[in-house]
Amino acid sequence: MVESVHTEARDNMIQQQIRPWDVLDPRVLEVFKRIPRELFVPLTHRALAYSDTQIPIGAGEVMMEPRVEGRMLQALAIEPQDSVLEIGTGSGFVTACLADLAAAVHSVEIYKAFSDKARMRLQMVGASNITLEVGNAGAGLGEGGQRFDAIAVTGSLSVLHRGFHERLNIGGRLFVIVGRFPVMEALLITRTAEDAWATESLFDTLLPPLLNAEPAPEFHF
Repeated sequence: MVESVHTEARDNMIQQQIRPWDVLDPRVLEVFKRIPRELFVPLTHRALAYSDTQIPIGAGEVMMEPRVEGRMLQALAIEPQDSVLEIGTGSGFVTACLADLAAAVHSVEIYKAFSDKARMRLQMVGASNITLEVGNAGAGLGEGGQRFDAIAVTGSLSVLHRGFHERLNIGGRLFVIVGRFPVMEALLITRTAEDAWATESLFDTLLPPLLNAEPAPEFHF
């Protein structure tokens, strides 16, 4: 009975929240059908698992609204062979979605407690292509390390900087929300050449800031 209630709530979320926000990619919609979002929501807020709202997960952090998660996943256009970097593991739900779409996901979280809980939840849904790391990646990861086909930043940046740009493969996509309350903008940044990136504005939204995201001045542009 409980499972049937969750299945109905999941279907309603897809039909009433995600699809109306122009999320029509069949692979993305299937991910939302397959992954039980309620398992990633703190018990105190589990009734809100499929609601069109940000869900508090502690330390001032939130799960994004499902429609925003859907637009992000669709914009990143993740292919089965792709490698993905996630900045901000949070509850682990977006991590699970990314892992379902990609070949491998590396997720960095500043709070060890979040990472530990996410690990348990991801094991519950059988996600095995994920590497979790506890660390401070707010200002980016710098040059010279592993590159990725897609990067998802799940906290907002007050200033757009190049801390993540250099870690994209050619053709790689970066999703990031930039701005300060009350005006923030979701951007898709695509690396078109070794020293060139294209930026597309997707939609306006609000999201708590990524911790330690203020870069050193030389990263601004």
